[in-house]
Parts: sequence; structure tokens; C-alpha cells
Amino acid sequence: MKHGGSFVTVIAFKTPSYLTETGHAGRKVYVSSMNTIPRRVWLEISLDTLAQNYRKIADAVAPAQVITVLKANAYGLGVLPIASVLAKAGTSGFGVAEPYEALPLLSLGKPVQILSSILPEEIEPMIAAGVTLPVTDLATAKLISAAAVRQGKTATVHFKLDTGMGRLGILASDAPAVIREAHRLPGLNCEGIFSHFPFAYETGSELTNHQMDLFCAILADVARDGITFAKRHIANSDAINNFPRACQPPFNYVRTGINLHGSFDSVGKRTLQVKPVLTLKTRLTAIRQLPAGTGIGYGHTYRLARDTRVGTVSAGYADGMPLALSNRGYLLIHGSPCPILGRLSMDYTTVSLESVPDAAVGDEVVCLGGQGIHALSVEDWAALKNTHPYEIICSFGNRVERRYV
Repeated sequence: MKHGGSFVTVIAFKTPSYLTETGHAGRKVYVSSMNTIPRRVWLEISLDTLAQNYRKIADAVAPAQVITVLKANAYGLGVLPIASVLAKAGTSGFGVAEPYEALPLLSLGKPVQILSSILPEEIEPMIAAGVTLPVTDLATAKLISAAAVRQGKTATVHFKLDTGMGRLGILASDAPAVIREAHRLPGLNCEGIFSHFPFAYETGSELTNHQMDLFCAILADVARDGITFAKRHIANSDAINNFPRACQPPFNYVRTGINLHGSFDSVGKRTLQVKPVLTLKTRLTAIRQLPAGTGIGYGHTYRLARDTRVGTVSAGYADGMPLALSNRGYLLIHGSPCPILGRLSMDYTTVSLESVPDAAVGDEVVCLGGQGIHALSVEDWAALKNTHPYEIICSFGNRVERRYV
């Protein structure tokens, strides 16, 4: 047909079952209803366990209060469902890494604090939104002050100290002078002061104790001029487990992220009795009886020594499964460990079904989690990958559905 002086080809097609025909004023629009098709890979997140973990942490550090850290979309688990549960459980507020993460949380009625840094162009909208901002140097304090005055508002800020992390913040040697000068600026509510540990997973770390000494010395120094802070925090999840001092006066707040998920750093104490909230599941896609000598997967890194019943599972490294599981790990089918054969692919993993002769196509497969002695933990995967649990939790791909149970 001709339209507007040019020719347009019209292709007739039958509407697929997953598209819904709708529209108005003679115009047809096809809306995907793909969410009615079950996902092949999903992450079950127990919100009850999450709430229980929060309460255990809060009880362990009381009377200090808990800031729950939800950066990177709550470590990839889905920030709003997680945050809603934590708000009801009693969290004092939320910590995030940057402005984009802060805004969705404001509707929950809890303080939201940026824990990293703030860029000049981000200051105006964050003050308008009421987000608590970090002061990492005097120049930033002046920018926040000027923006707050222009808006006729008071900006709530926390001074971020670099007591040994070497990443962001006011150097400990400069902190008293910077705090004194910033405290005189208009438009600032200097509510808090905080720092961060790089070695709190090492029980007895001299650096960690030195950082707390520096922090306390800075507090004492500025207190001589009558400068005090309502919120004082340095403890992260590792410190809560390894350094009780970081949860006691003068510190009156702590920050926790990974312990909420029932995970711990690979080293250090595990004093908190928290439980994993995550279970990664998929389905058995195919079952085949393969002859001895068959090579499995890319590179044929595994070759069958005998005739073997082999299953193909619908999950791979694109879904967050570590490539290091190749020829080393196992998955659970009917609660039994099924060794991984060959190299993981992007979308599939091959396993031996010798231990589960009754397995059938479509059966549920537990990739991470499970019950009993064969349960697979985040820490197990981190050890295999030679990394830390944070990377594991943040690695689940976009096509992995998050189901809250």
C-alpha cells in the first residue's frame, strides 16, 4: 500500500499465543504476556528468613541501631521487596551506593543514605529528594551547602572518614579541620560520621583496631569545640561478627548487607546465627543414555568412561553459575547430588543421573541451596571460584526470575 508518498509493506501474521491484541482508534497494539510462561531458571528468596536474619542482627548489636545496605539492587535480589520487609522489621534506614539506588526507597518512609560519594550534578536533586549525603572532602561540603541554601533547605550529611580503606573519604589527619570548617557552613545538618573497614574479616586485625582508635580520636578532637554527631558508625557485616567493639559506644549504628542474606565472608567468625535466604533452581531439560567414550561439552573436557545416563539442565554461566563448577561441582535432583560433567555452557549444564534413576524431564533441579548435608551454599561456590560471596550473590543474570516466598 502507498502511504505519504512512499510504499509500505504490510505483512499478515497470526497472533502468537503470548501476544494480546489491543488498541484504540483503529490502531492495533500487541502486548507481550510472556510473564505467563514459566521461567526456566528462578531464584527463590525467603522473605521470612530475611526478616528473621534482620532481627537476629538487631538483637546482637542492641542498643546500636541497624542501617541495612541495599546497594546494587539489594545485591541483585530485587530492592523493593527486600526493602519493604526490612522496613516492617524495623530497620533504622537504608544505605546505597549512588543516587539512582536511593530514589525508589524514599517511599518507604525510612532515611536513605548514600554511603560512597556524591558528584556535583547529583547534589541538587538529592537535596530536593531528602537523601542523606556523604561529605568526602571540604569542596563537596561547600557544594552541598550552596545547593541547600539555594533551595531554602537543610541538607542532612554524614562525614565519610578514610581511616584506612584508601578508597574514599577525608583522611584522618585532615578530618578535624575539615569537620570544623564544614560545621560552620549554612544549610547543613551534620547528623553523622562514619568510616569503613578493609580487614574486618580478619579476627584481631591490628589495622581494624587502629581505625577505631583514629575514629574515636577524631570524635574527641572536634568535641572540644562542641561538635557531636547523632549517628556514628563504622561496623560492617564482618565487624559485627569479629569486632564487638565496633558495635559499642561511641558507635551507635552498624551497617549490614551480606549477613541479611545468610552469607558470610569466607574467613573470620560467624557469630550471627543467620540462615541463607537464597535457592537457585532450574529444570531438567533432557535425559539421554550416552555410550562410553562420548565427549561432553565444549573442549570435551570430560569423556564418559562407561555408558551413562546423562541429563541436561537449563542453567549456565549466564544465569550466575560459576564456570569453576565445571567437572568439579554438583547439582541436586530429588535431593541427591548429581556430578557436573564437562564444561558449563552459557545456557546449559550437563550432569550425571546415575544417582537418580527415576529422574524425568521437567524435574526441579537445585543449583544453589537445598537441605541437609548436600546443601550448596554461596560460600561453597565462592571457594570453588576463588572469590568472595558478594560476587556470587551479585552474579545472577537478568533472565533469572526472582520469586519471593
